[in-house]
Amino acid sequence: MTTNEEAKNTAQAESTTKKRLAVLSLAALGIVYGDIGTSPLYAVRECFHGDFGIETSPANILGVLSLMFWSLMLIVSLKYLAYVLRADNNGEGGVIVLAALVTRTVGLSGRGRVVLLAMGLFAASLLYGDGMITPAISVLSAVEGIRIITPALESYVVPITVIILIMLFALQKRGTRGIGTLFGPVTMIWLTTIAVLGISGIVKHPQILTALFPWHAITFLLNNSWHGFLVLGAVFLVVTGAEALYADLGHFGTRPIRLAWVLFVLPALLCSYFGQGALLLARPEESYHPFYALAPGWSLIPLVMLATLATIIASQAVISGAFSLTRQAIQLGYLPRLRVIHTSATEIGQIYVPQINWFLMLATVGLVVGFQSSSHLAAAYGVAVTTTMTVTTILLYVIARNKWQWSKLKARSLCGLFLVVDLAFLSANLGKIAHGAWFPLAIGAFVYLLMVTWRRGRTIVARKLYDYNLSLEEFIKSVTLDPPVRVPGQAVYLAGRPDATPPALLHNLKHNRVLHSEVAILTVRTEEIPTVPREEKVKVEELGHSFYRITARHGFMEDPIVPHFLAMANEQGLGFEIEKVSFILGRERLLPDRKPLMPFWQENIFSFISHNTVGPTAYFQIPPKQVIEIGSQVEI
Repeated sequence: MTTNEEAKNTAQAESTTKKRLAVLSLAALGIVYGDIGTSPLYAVRECFHGDFGIETSPANILGVLSLMFWSLMLIVSLKYLAYVLRADNNGEGGVIVLAALVTRTVGLSGRGRVVLLAMGLFAASLLYGDGMITPAISVLSAVEGIRIITPALESYVVPITVIILIMLFALQKRGTRGIGTLFGPVTMIWLTTIAVLGISGIVKHPQILTALFPWHAITFLLNNSWHGFLVLGAVFLVVTGAEALYADLGHFGTRPIRLAWVLFVLPALLCSYFGQGALLLARPEESYHPFYALAPGWSLIPLVMLATLATIIASQAVISGAFSLTRQAIQLGYLPRLRVIHTSATEIGQIYVPQINWFLMLATVGLVVGFQSSSHLAAAYGVAVTTTMTVTTILLYVIARNKWQWSKLKARSLCGLFLVVDLAFLSANLGKIAHGAWFPLAIGAFVYLLMVTWRRGRTIVARKLYDYNLSLEEFIKSVTLDPPVRVPGQAVYLAGRPDATPPALLHNLKHNRVLHSEVAILTVRTEEIPTVPREEKVKVEELGHSFYRITARHGFMEDPIVPHFLAMANEQGLGFEIEKVSFILGRERLLPDRKPLMPFWQENIFSFISHNTVGPTAYFQIPPKQVIEIGSQVEI
């Protein structure tokens, strides 16, 4: 190959890489930045016109804008983009992923791992509350723009918002592939629009740019003491979508997310916030909705329509995130098996969980009807997210010390700075609990209780089923000494432990007194990594006397499909005919124990969940006509 040809190929490769980076960066605008990109609709307003609003004086306006600027720089640019995105688990991100990563770090005691994992699970649980409030406050704040057009339409704000939200949740089962292609371009149009509106305000009052200096923020907090501190709860609204940066890491990678933020999102947000601040310097009476006050009268109707579309996109991203979080928790064993539907044949991340969808819809619509306005919802917004961010900082410190091998001074200095900011915002938002912030906290506590109960209950059931069973080697030895009747055919038994004999196998032999001529014991294990390489997914061991042990491994971002595992085992020489195999599964019936290992109330919750969970046949995607279930009674 000549030098010219090599140079041409290199140039083509670089061009392809740049195009792919541009496409991913555009897609990240809609998915990653949908939530944080719609914050200008209500963030500035809440600082001056919300439940904790402060006087619209020039000093306060400059102070609030300075706090917003430095919050975006410290929390989003420095904490999340520069450091948290580096704490990936095989390319995946999110607080539950971070918690799983922490449990595998060296240098932690058993109790330390348990505590940190519990914190991570609770933080993840709180994101369900965020998934309810974000669609409610975003769509409601956009629709409220019709009150600016004409006050006569005010009574229609809540009904229109409810209709939009119901339609949004109803469309989830169809997937997001069609509308997803519009996310990036629409968000780009939205961000361009708010930037242009903001610049128009800044040009008229350029003195607002002095808010870039941090002493305005410091002076604001010193002069307004307690009231100024409470306003931090409203300032925090500018960074409420920051956790999505980390959660969506696996979809786009660090570079497109960082590029979209630096080149487009951050400048657009700053233009909008500073433009609204400039408007308030001249017309402080517009504090009830400074965002729409920036727009000329002729543009209000299309602006309200664009804002509504942008908030729908932001809501979609949060809803999809709740689905992904649910699947991760199910795969890691912290939630019961739920029906997970794939809405795309090519994109593994596009899923739909019906139970979660309708749960979120009812809660979101209830929030809109109950709170009636985005200002009231803003008073309930922030506690859950600040708690999650605080936990993320604590887990980040553990990663920095134990995985990145940072010195104590470096880790404590940086994470200490983040923690001071997180705790300041958390403390300021605690005042919102009486104003409705108790709701997302209650939802988080409820989900966390379900996770802990399910995990504990399944551990007890597994102990009851397997602790006193024969090991697989002992069982095979006993069968060889006293051979039962072996009927022609192939059977696969699912086992919770690869070294123990499945209860269904023991019951089948005890009551039917026969075994298939070929028997495979299949154990499916979920690893605390997103994906398992294909060559490491399945391991087949021949145990003698036509018994085989199959150990299948999958990541928490993958679906455990038993026929696929069996096909991989056949590639290693197993030789089972998948269409003719009998899959023999165990089904447990839970009974109360005279000496229960769980509190009575927790035992009832676990029993209820167990009776309403998706069965192993559907969960492992086993052909129903090839399944035989053998029941057993378990006392808990």
